[in-house]
Amino acid sequence: MPCDPEELRHVALFELLDDDELAVLAAQVDKRTFAARQRIFKIGDPPSAAYLVLSGSVSVTMIDEDNQEVVIDEPGHGGIFGFASMVDQTPHQANAMALEECMCIELDREDIEVLVTRKPMAGLDMLTILGRQIHASQRLVKLRANRNPNQMIEDTATVGERIADHVARFGGSWNFIITFAVLLVGYTGINVVLNTKAWDPYPFILLNLFLSMLAAIQAPVIMMSQNRQDMKDRLRSELDFDVNRRAEAEIQSLAHKINLLTDKVSDVEDFLRDTAKR
Repeated sequence: MPCDPEELRHVALFELLDDDELAVLAAQVDKRTFAARQRIFKIGDPPSAAYLVLSGSVSVTMIDEDNQEVVIDEPGHGGIFGFASMVDQTPHQANAMALEECMCIELDREDIEVLVTRKPMAGLDMLTILGRQIHASQRLVKLRANRNPNQMIEDTATVGERIADHVARFGGSWNFIITFAVLLVGYTGINVVLNTKAWDPYPFILLNLFLSMLAAIQAPVIMMSQNRQDMKDRLRSELDFDVNRRAEAEIQSLAHKINLLTDKVSDVEDFLRDTAKR
């Protein structure tokens, strides 16, 4: 049955359409109701139509390289799914299942053709929305691909923090130890050889002052670098926690599906027993 044009106004894909364009489209599409846990389409199904969610929610999943089911979208009110396959006329690349009883608008290529034929500017409006969605997806992929904790912290580091890292890196190396030892031996050796003419005779009070000043400056600089390292460790821990949480959710989902399958098998067994008794 046709839908109310106002219902289409809440769909992101059609938000730029005017009243006349919405009326043309509303006269073409049909409404469909899906029960909870009802499969709408599965991977490999022919692309008969796309669906716009008016009420309820839908889970759109796909199978990754590890044969794990991954949730790629959960469209709610105003969401759309199956659109790419419908437009491209390629088999569906994902599974779609109603999480709860939901009402959807069924949209096929003929509906789009009628709309674009009668209202050519509507095609440009929909392409504009699709372009925004593509850019948003690209930004999301780029953000997730760049979630390297070291790189994320380096990008936000100040000049002082970078200097602190270099100082800590050099101060904890054999180059620093050997260079510092050579300077100390050379400094004390020259002052011992000069004897009474030395500018800093034994017990090298001026040298002690320089060493104290160096230690007073070097210690907080190294602590600053250590704080940044702790920040990296915390960020790594948070990312690991996110990965573990997703893994736990996948395991729970698998356990839930196994329980559902067990219940279904039990129902089939009961049905077969009842049939055999009859």
